[in-house]
Order: sequence, then C-alpha cells, then structure tokens
Amino acid sequence: MGTFKYPIFAAALENFDGILEEYSPITLQEMDGVALMNRTDTKFIFHKTQLLEILKMVQSNYRILEVNGNRASKYKTLYFDTPELDFYTKHQNGKKNRYKVRSRKYVDSDLTFLEVKFKNNKGRTVKTRVTIDDFELELSQSSNDFISETSGRNFNLRPTLWNSFRRITLVNQELPERLTIDLDLAFEYHDEHKGMKNLVIAELKQEKASRQSPFATAVKKLGIRQDRISKYCLGVAMLKEDVKKNAFKQRIMKIEKLENESAA
Repeated sequence: MGTFKYPIFAAALENFDGILEEYSPITLQEMDGVALMNRTDTKFIFHKTQLLEILKMVQSNYRILEVNGNRASKYKTLYFDTPELDFYTKHQNGKKNRYKVRSRKYVDSDLTFLEVKFKNNKGRTVKTRVTIDDFELELSQSSNDFISETSGRNFNLRPTLWNSFRRITLVNQELPERLTIDLDLAFEYHDEHKGMKNLVIAELKQEKASRQSPFATAVKKLGIRQDRISKYCLGVAMLKEDVKKNAFKQRIMKIEKLENESAA
C-alpha cells in the first residue's frame, strides 16, 4: 500500500466559520490538562446540516482548539491489523478487551504519533502513544517494541486502512470533558476509495460517563441518539467485500441514508 491517494476534502466549512470564531480558543499546551487518555467514549452520528445548530447551542460551554490559526484541523490516519484482520474481527464479533493500532498525523501541527488503544470489558478506552517521525508502511523495530510493551502481545501487523478527516475539538470550560467533531471523512483500502460529504461523527470523551454534558443535552433535544461506531471498522466494512459485517450493517445503512439526504 502506498501513500494515501484519496484527497482530503476541501471541507464546506464556510457556514461554520462564523460560529467557530465566536468560541474562545484553547491551545494544545493548555489542552494537556484534559488529555483523557483513560476515559469513557460516547459517539453520535448525524447529518452536517445539524452541526451548525449544535455549535450554537453549546458555544458558551466550550473552548475550541486552535492550531496555527485553524479551528478545523486536518488529520490523516493509517490503521494496522493482522493479515487475518483480527482487530476488525474482534470488534465485529463484540469481543471485549480489544486493541487498535494506528499512526496518526496532525497535519496542521506536523506531529505524528503511533497509538495503541485498548477497550476494556468495563467500557473504558485507554490510549498510549509515542511520537514518530512520519508514517511507517513497515513498522520499525522501535515501533514494534512500543506496541509489544504497551499491549503485552506480539502482533503480526501490516498497514490496512488509510483515512482522513477534518476535526473540530471542543473542551468543556468546567467539566473534565472533550468533544471531537469529525467531518469530511475519506477512506482508502488498497484501490478502493470512499468519501462521505454529509456524515458527522461526534465523540464525547469523559472521565466518567455523565448526563450533565451540555453537548449530550443539545443532541438529545435534536433527537440524536448515541451510537457505536469505529472509523476503522466502518472503513473496512464499507470497502472490503469479503469480511463479515453483520454488526455494522445497520450503521452503514444509516450512514448511506445520511449521505443521500440533501445538504440544503
């Protein structure tokens, strides 16, 4: 697999620029205090036309991450899995205590991390990461050592899926809570490509799951319910025909419906 060929979309953010500018900014350094590397995650998917209303509803409760003047940052990710797609299969089969390994580039700040995510049987996500120079299509010895030391396992990993998106990151001004809002997602699996212009994936990251979240209150008012979704599993399920995907069919149908709805 070569470099990511599918373009990062020139996101249609013009409608959001005004409201994003109304948010008070927060820097990467300031955000370190709410890194939430051990957390609970709650995800939501909805059409991008609902995003503007949500951003207005919660504007007084959050600060927005700004990197080099950008408030909707570009991300690129390369996911790794075994030749048998063990990580994907365990997720599809509903197994707990599962791993995810990826390298992620924060394009606007030119930082790349190798990350190991562990989802335990109590529903908590633990993320461990280390900086690397750039994407590695073949994992270096030091990268393999980091993965083994973090997971206690020796995986036979290879690059499996590329994806890109733009992300708005909000930080609660009072609670230990972050919110990521991803849009303009694109996936590449070998020669297959998929882009989603209408889909928004929001992820609420909290120390402990709490209904006091202003964002959770806002989406509830709009009839948006929490959902379970993995960008990695979504990309593989949508682009690879010969994998089991029963657990994701309903979500894929929902996303395809969103994509076919008018953005007007």
